[in-house]
Amino acid sequence: MCGGGVRGGAELLFDGVKKHRVTLPGQEEPWDIRNLLVWIKKNLLKERPELFIQGDSVRPGILVLINDADWELLGELDYQLQDQDSILFISTLHGG
Repeated sequence: MCGGGVRGGAELLFDGVKKHRVTLPGQEEPWDIRNLLVWIKKNLLKERPELFIQGDSVRPGILVLINDADWELLGELDYQLQDQDSILFISTLHGG
């Protein structure tokens, strides 16, 4: 189970919902951020997934915090999720 949120305007892609508490289905391999992004795309993104996901990662301009730490310090896509992790996605992209 993990909780997380989206900020900086990205919540609009999630039907305006800023905070999600999810229970991920069991699987053979441990969940990592890569698997989580696929699950998010299938289950939570309501529109325009290309504004959040690019390839198998988040788009440039989306900051990812894992338990308040930059995901770059924790292995990015390969970080293995732990029970009660908090994942926060913050969009730094703004229209003009």
